[in-house]
Amino acid sequence: MNPHLLYVGGDDHHLRIPLMLAVRNCGFRVTAAGSGDWAPFSEVDIDFYPFDFDRFMNPFSDWMALKSLSAILRELRPDLAQGFDTKPCLFLPLAARAAGLTGIVRTICGRAWVYSSRSPFALAARPVYRALHRIAARSTAATVFEMDEDRAFFERHRMTGRNAVVIPAGGGGVDVEGFERALAKSPAAALLREELGLGTAPVVVTVTRMTRHKGIPTLLKAAALVHRAKPDVKFLLVGPRESEGPLAVTQAEIDQHAPYVIAIGPRSDVPALLRLADVFAFPTEYREGVPRVLLEAAIAGVPIVSTSMPGCCEVVRDGWSGLLVPPHTPDRLAARIIELLRERKTARTMSAHAEKLVRQTFSLQMIVARHVELYSRLLAQISRLGELDSTQPAQQEA
Repeated sequence: MNPHLLYVGGDDHHLRIPLMLAVRNCGFRVTAAGSGDWAPFSEVDIDFYPFDFDRFMNPFSDWMALKSLSAILRELRPDLAQGFDTKPCLFLPLAARAAGLTGIVRTICGRAWVYSSRSPFALAARPVYRALHRIAARSTAATVFEMDEDRAFFERHRMTGRNAVVIPAGGGGVDVEGFERALAKSPAAALLREELGLGTAPVVVTVTRMTRHKGIPTLLKAAALVHRAKPDVKFLLVGPRESEGPLAVTQAEIDQHAPYVIAIGPRSDVPALLRLADVFAFPTEYREGVPRVLLEAAIAGVPIVSTSMPGCCEVVRDGWSGLLVPPHTPDRLAARIIELLRERKTARTMSAHAEKLVRQTFSLQMIVARHVELYSRLLAQISRLGELDSTQPAQQEA
């Protein structure tokens, strides 16, 4: 019987389907639970269980989500279950304890809003966050970190638990071959440019949620500065806005920068859109893990300018594989975008370095191999514990 793995995530859980399929090809039975759309999982024959939760603070919703996840675990009884994103990584160990399961893996994809914002609410939430993770650690078989800095933070605050391991881009890495296939199948760049009203303009692309913590207000200010210096440049914003609650930028804020800023919402053709880009700008102020979009921009060969947040620095080494600016600095961001647009030869050299780095360090194959190694070790540990438990009554009788 193949070991059964349950993957638990949020709205963007479908982006990990390449990871799930690759793990399935290694001999595991794979199931998914998440708050996103079930259709992409159905298309690749992965059983999917709806697991709804509110990404924002909502105690009643959190309690209902915990009950829902406990019911899923009781029904499936997976050998291992792995959570991604902030709330699933807290819910999963707690639900597993209620369901009597032990093979739980947390994947820490950054420190999220609680450690990105300095609002009074976020500062007040930090002790609660640490306490919940300490509780979750007691029922966790292993914790996967995407970078050493987050592992050190968790260890410093006694939140790590057993079997801590760093897997670069442990949230799934980048499916290089799948990305290249998508590029090959995408329509001609000229057709996309016509559809989006870009003409022959140089294009700066951003792919992210349209929220304040992702640095969109900073990007809009930078876009205005770039427009003054180079009026022909267009900024293409790709990603959801209406689903982002109180943290979202308003449509009015974006409209102030028309026509040189074009927001097109979430798209499924990100590889094709990246092919249009002369520069990829990532203005995040969010303490996330290794951003998948930076990996994809590197594979697409697009020169990158990013903020110097920890996860971004795993991919962008300033002056070698891209350019870095401090967060909240629209003037610096604008200057670096203009530099990449003007110094095309230097930009191409840096993008080549970024592509090589991503292929060597963050590819799906490497991420899968590290996960399969971890799963095998955990399953062996669980098996040994089961054998010990089964011999204890006989030993007591003797």
